[in-house]
Amino acid sequence: MQSNEEKRERVILAGVHTGERDALQDTTDNSIEELGELVKTAGGDVVGIMVQNKRNIEAAAYMGEGKIEELRIAINDLAADCVVFDDELSPMQIRNLSDLLGAKILDRSMLILDIFAMHAKSGEGKLQVELAQLKYRLPRLRGLGVQLSRTGAGIGTRGPGETKLESDRRHIHRRISTLERELTDLSNHRELIRSRRKKDGVITAALIGYTNAGKSSLLNKLTDASVLAEDKLFATLDTTSRGVTLEDNRKILLCDTVGFIRKLPHHLVEAFKSTLEEAVVADVLLHVIDASSDEMNNQICVVEHVMMDIGAVGKPIIAVYNKCDKIEEKPQMLEKYDKTVYISAKSGDGLDDLMNAISDVSPGKKRRIEICIPYNEGALVNEIHEKHKVLSEEYTSEGTLMTILADSAIYERVKIYEIGGA
Repeated sequence: MQSNEEKRERVILAGVHTGERDALQDTTDNSIEELGELVKTAGGDVVGIMVQNKRNIEAAAYMGEGKIEELRIAINDLAADCVVFDDELSPMQIRNLSDLLGAKILDRSMLILDIFAMHAKSGEGKLQVELAQLKYRLPRLRGLGVQLSRTGAGIGTRGPGETKLESDRRHIHRRISTLERELTDLSNHRELIRSRRKKDGVITAALIGYTNAGKSSLLNKLTDASVLAEDKLFATLDTTSRGVTLEDNRKILLCDTVGFIRKLPHHLVEAFKSTLEEAVVADVLLHVIDASSDEMNNQICVVEHVMMDIGAVGKPIIAVYNKCDKIEEKPQMLEKYDKTVYISAKSGDGLDDLMNAISDVSPGKKRRIEICIPYNEGALVNEIHEKHKVLSEEYTSEGTLMTILADSAIYERVKIYEIGGA
């Protein structure tokens, strides 16, 4: 009997630790561990790790000659199919490493793009992934060689690809232009939808955070959505929006966004700007943080840097420490954020605190007032019932006695009827 199960590729991880680069950019134990998780998500098995301590990365072949020879021997001894490097390689480095090692060469960016190609489900998500892949591969056509074949198999071959090495560059440029136009049209359509939301008074809150911090699990818990939530990097890619209603009847649209990761390729951020716009235009940001991660502080820095890069600044931010059921001591509050809450999306602990925090920092917060509306203002009573939270209602000889949660707009209209008001 033949097995239909796809053969898992055997992968060696490789990197250069310089000790000179920023901790988030250099190859470290944590970055290699994360690279291994990416390989696992892409469907490969890590069979070896090789990290060179070297102050400078070699421009021609990334690693030194001796280490490359060690790597070539390891490929043969471990029967490895592929080597994944922890940095983004130049076209020359890819070409030279392919010649020297005789194995498939991938870098961190190619691996992330491959995972995105696996997980993009919506039409827009697929367009964004294709655009990012083509922009990445265009200057690397010579170096990638057979990896661009549509008929290839395994990690790094998913997505549009090209049929042969001498691919028509003008055709790729035309395809890139077409994809950019289509994504611009989709972005314009989404802007119309956002304008309607604003007109209808819908508040938007964007879930942002490092990949696998639990954003999708939190969205599912708050809204009874059915978004895929797995303990994998980039388990979900496409943006999902779900509505919830606050206690004072304000409508909140929660928008899940793509997770971030260290060394996130710049062209990937560019391609996904239309998706990340949800974070840019949101009224509130919920920064979901994996409180159980040893890399928590670095992950917070990565998210904050990306937010600055795309211009998502100057708005209320709630620090949402997730997975608190896995830790004994809560992390310190982040004073630079407007609110800090501690939750477990898995158990549901702390979700009431989160909803209260969202209510406190979201625009249009309502106040509790008691009013007596004359009976000749029946239309106003109906409007209050439609758009505002009525806590109590009683009919008296003077009119309709109501206790409501009122925003600033309705308060200006009803303050003359306020009991005990000026």
